[in-house]
Amino acid sequence: MKKLLTLGLLAAASAAVLAKLPPLSDEAKAKAAEAAAKTAWTGKLEAYQLCKAQDKVAAAYYKSAKAAGKDTKPPAAAPACADPGPFAYTPPEAKPLEAAGAHSPAGTATSPPSTKQPDAVGNPAKKS
Repeated sequence: MKKLLTLGLLAAASAAVLAKLPPLSDEAKAKAAEAAAKTAWTGKLEAYQLCKAQDKVAAAYYKSAKAAGKDTKPPAAAPACADPGPFAYTPPEAKPLEAAGAHSPAGTATSPPSTKQPDAVGNPAKKS
């Protein structure tokens, strides 16, 4: 009996785990994008700090080797350390309705919306 009850509880728990999550809201998507940008910037900052530390260690090594009178090979050519600067996130702008595909499908329009009437007749200028 206990085994059957345990199996039933495990089956119910696995069904709950497999349930579909609701889609993310726009605000949650924006927060996730900002978090991803911050993580990428943190990675660049850590790489910059590592590069600076390696340069410092190499300089100390060459200085101590020179003081000890040891012959050293010239350092290998490496790219300069690139400072990522302060974190700055600018969210992408929302697409205008025209670019978002908000227009009616082409099949629903039967004639152009224009008329042969001049615009000045339909929309007379206001006199002040």
